[in-house]
Amino acid sequence: MTEPWLRCDITAAPATLPGSPASQAYTLTILPEQPVSITAASHDGARHALATLVQLLRANPRVLPCVRIQDRPAFATRGVMLDLSRDRVPTMRHLYDTIDLLADLKFNHLQFYTEHTFAYAGHERVWSGWSPITPSQARDLTSYAREQGIDLAANQNCFGHMVPWLRCPEYAHLAETHGDWMFDIWPRSGPFSLCPTDPASLDLVRDLLSQLIPCYGSRWVNIGCDETFDVGFGRSAQAVQQRGRGAVYLEFVAKVARFVLDAGKRPQFWGDIALSHPECIPQIPADLTALAWGYEPDSPFSRWGTMLTSADNPRDFWVCPGTSTWRAITGRTTERRGNITAAAAAGVAYGASGFLVCDWGDSGHHQQWPIVMHALADAAQAAWNPASPRDSAAASLHLFGDPTGALSQWLDDIGDADLPLRETCGALSHPSRTRLLNQTALFIDLFKRTDEQTHVGAARDWADTHARLDSLASSRPSAACSLINDELAHTAAYAAAAARRGLARRAGDLPLLRDARDSLAAIAREHRRLWLARARAGGLTDSLGYFSRLLAADAAAPGITLFE
Repeated sequence: MTEPWLRCDITAAPATLPGSPASQAYTLTILPEQPVSITAASHDGARHALATLVQLLRANPRVLPCVRIQDRPAFATRGVMLDLSRDRVPTMRHLYDTIDLLADLKFNHLQFYTEHTFAYAGHERVWSGWSPITPSQARDLTSYAREQGIDLAANQNCFGHMVPWLRCPEYAHLAETHGDWMFDIWPRSGPFSLCPTDPASLDLVRDLLSQLIPCYGSRWVNIGCDETFDVGFGRSAQAVQQRGRGAVYLEFVAKVARFVLDAGKRPQFWGDIALSHPECIPQIPADLTALAWGYEPDSPFSRWGTMLTSADNPRDFWVCPGTSTWRAITGRTTERRGNITAAAAAGVAYGASGFLVCDWGDSGHHQQWPIVMHALADAAQAAWNPASPRDSAAASLHLFGDPTGALSQWLDDIGDADLPLRETCGALSHPSRTRLLNQTALFIDLFKRTDEQTHVGAARDWADTHARLDSLASSRPSAACSLINDELAHTAAYAAAAARRGLARRAGDLPLLRDARDSLAAIAREHRRLWLARARAGGLTDSLGYFSRLLAADAAAPGITLFE
């Protein structure tokens, strides 16, 4: 009988709390002519040790190095939230592959952000045509994720961001308003949030959660409740005037949280509204976990940590940075790194119990999956060991099968190709800002008319950005996967066309504008092909609509001939 090549001993320390960082600790020992040895505080720790061993084998396929690694994570919960409501609902195959990737990166929590893309019985009008996640698919994914050490949690926005519901006649009466209101400084019109003073709003939420929660095995349920800026502009105006917006908001949130607690689960909510009303923080229910989110390097995670932990009854909270991929095409390397680093540091300093990196899909979900993968590697590193320096070669190898580090460096570079424009073109989004937030200049400029805001961003900076992107397109390293290569080629072409259009707008160069228009027409066709390689058909028409509106506007510009 041959000697086993691997020995694993799981021995929990007496003082180790289940689910704590210490409970996920492990020691991996590799010595000459001896079995590989794993000592872990739990099965989770052993799983992490095996993930490390796989990484070592990938980096050293012929001879394993002799090492002794003692390791544990900084955060007990290291999660990812993927947006499944902004058009792109992944195929089951891609969702299984994503769970595998997250396990390799030592994440242990996953959420699918949901507005209208879960197949709720009795509410077919809302989700029909969007290729939703079905209850049986949610159960299958939950089981598969559990096998990989991933806790898949229920997520349903239950207050704001209910537009897909409130636009339907059956639910329109539940809206806070169908009139005008202000989203921060931007005027908006039409429905957005449920009316918090209407008991029928709670009836709808109760029905949704009663269907959703049993499909997921996690103890966590994210009830959303973010960005309810329209509250007080409509039917709840009198209550807000009498009691204050924060009090009206938190009362509704507490009632929704009670549905979750009664189901034996633990509710979470996005903490932005509560944190903007510090006087209400002591009224946050003790069993409600606040998700403190922000997506810029200067997002005040430390201030939020102080607010949530210095109250008479400190509140449990998670830090939630972003991948900086949405409304970006290429991603935003500098902002992502600064944002994730700040969130992890503050989370450790103020005792956050979890780290949840968010990948949104605003404005058509136009980022390609490799851009997200690259960002998730940064988040995985920060959530496990915030003090450890980032290793580009490791990211390239373990994500893309590239041991040289060149592909990771290329992604860093293309993610900052328009950084000088992001630092000077804030007015494209906000009239009083210099720096652009939550998007790249390349992306937001696509939504401007040919003659709109051409004074924002120097033509020379646009020309330099275009030159950088042309150079990056021609020097792109190869990944081991052909689909990833196609997605990266598409990313480079899309970004270059956006830069070309931005330059043409400022230079008044009609031939260059025609060239950009023709490129974007071809890019729209490739966007469709690549979409269907990883995502369901529902939502594709809406995503392509961003291209068709842009191309129609450019075709109508003076001196431009309609494309065929």
